[in-house]
Amino acid sequence: MEKPIHSGHGRRGRALLALSTLIGAALVSGAQPASAANPIIPDRFVADPSAHVFNGRVHLYVTDDQKNSGTYWDSNSWRSYSSSNLVDWTDHGDIFSVAGFSWASQYAWAPGATERNGRFYLYLPVDRTKIGVAVSSSPQGPFTDARGSALIDKARDTNVGDEPIDPMIFTDTDGSSYMYFGTRKPKVIRLGADMVSTTGPIIDLSVTGSTQYGEAPHLHKIGSTYYFSYSTGWPGQIHYATGSSPLGPFTYRGVILDYVNVSTNHHSIFEYQGQSYIAYHKNARAGGGGYKRSVVMDRLHYNADGTIRTVTQTSGGVGPFATFTAQHSDLRLDTSGSAVQQSTPSAAQSQHWQLRARAGDRVEVINRASGSCLEVPGTADGASVTQSTCTGSTSQQWTVRSADATTVSLVNSASGKCLDVPSSSRTSGTRLIQWTCNGGANQRWRRTAVQ
Repeated sequence: MEKPIHSGHGRRGRALLALSTLIGAALVSGAQPASAANPIIPDRFVADPSAHVFNGRVHLYVTDDQKNSGTYWDSNSWRSYSSSNLVDWTDHGDIFSVAGFSWASQYAWAPGATERNGRFYLYLPVDRTKIGVAVSSSPQGPFTDARGSALIDKARDTNVGDEPIDPMIFTDTDGSSYMYFGTRKPKVIRLGADMVSTTGPIIDLSVTGSTQYGEAPHLHKIGSTYYFSYSTGWPGQIHYATGSSPLGPFTYRGVILDYVNVSTNHHSIFEYQGQSYIAYHKNARAGGGGYKRSVVMDRLHYNADGTIRTVTQTSGGVGPFATFTAQHSDLRLDTSGSAVQQSTPSAAQSQHWQLRARAGDRVEVINRASGSCLEVPGTADGASVTQSTCTGSTSQQWTVRSADATTVSLVNSASGKCLDVPSSSRTSGTRLIQWTCNGGANQRWRRTAVQ
């Protein structure tokens, strides 16, 4: 996460100018911020995700943009979420604040995290000059200051660089742990076995090729190859380079993630249940922007030669997805513009739907292609079913009710009426409505997981 040094000039000026340019381009092109399945946290501005698999769940540690002033990255606490399916996220609330470090005063910026010997560690940049460590016996806290002083301190340590921020922890197969951090020049230092001390000097990492380093370092390993990825600046792409050692040197290989619609780009790569994912932030909610960002997630794919494909940024997110096929017609629930219809089965992502849990056993039914929610803007029989930007309203919430051993009905929470194919039509393209639930085959849907 980029934190400008000079007011009105230098990094801040470039970041704000670049952000204005990106927003202007979006307005000209008609692009809109994504909503729904992405962002994965739909009700709070959070950013700078650090994603980890602990105890079989994915844990996200984030910067809390919800609490900042909206004119700077000046929030004072970090937040945590966890999920077992990458769709439904448990909010663990504030897990640590700047006030938890007696030696720090402000700026809770991009966190890093790791686990060792059943203890969980957060690496937290503060004051734009220091990195502290907090520790807990649980991944969701409570965390306490592990040292009583900064692990990295620009006033005390040598070769810290412009700003010691964006810490990321990597533990190799031999048990050695390293912390990567820094702006403009990537830095790394080996951690002690206790995870709260350092061993040896801060080292400059070497990356060769047609690239530049800005901030947000990340390291992961596949086989014997180390993948070093990072933002190129403000605005920045996420580039990656490979090497045969966690200390480099690294050779530039390509772009993992293209520019997002804010000036900062910050990512975290992880594997869960045999699939690779990337979490990152962008402007993806109404009222969002460069200081009010949202965390999104997409799939990460490797080519046969070990190179990484550039990520496709989606509204629909990572799934899991399902199709819904009308019992009477064998046609699928589909979309066309804002309309919802039944269509001939195909591989189109407009026929893929994600169910995101809401309170009271209700769900949002979210389209993979658009990221929009299934909605009924009314309560009368015959009201058209549409898709629109997810807002959390009851008109966008549904109950999935078992109709028989093989089918379900989708019951709208606002009206209590069922998703219905009018007049039991068997015609592809027929627009869907809601109707008083009657158990008819035109209100029953076969749900099938998308592989």
